[in-house]
Amino acid sequence: MSNAKFGVGQVVHHLLFDYRGVVFDVDAEFQGTEEWYRQVAQSRPPRDQPWYHVLVDGAYHTTYVAERNLEADRSGEEVDHPLVQEIFDHLDGGCYVSRQNVN
Repeated sequence: MSNAKFGVGQVVHHLLFDYRGVVFDVDAEFQGTEEWYRQVAQSRPPRDQPWYHVLVDGAYHTTYVAERNLEADRSGEEVDHPLVQEIFDHLDGGCYVSRQNVN
């Protein structure tokens, strides 16, 4: 298992689909179903590397993204998603600060 490149609260950019978002959870490796992987993960990213749960900027949905499809977002802009205010306290230097302590 590799170490996650991004952490909870980090703003990221999806390389293939060109959207921004904020990471709200990290899985050390793929945790979805085989059916989901076959239907959704068209580029067949590795399952044994980190995957991220992301709140999508300007949308109401979340996504589940392989690490290789993400890069850090350096815009410094806030993410517009209805759950941001529930999960995070504020944006600090391009990274959201969680409302809860993370173990």
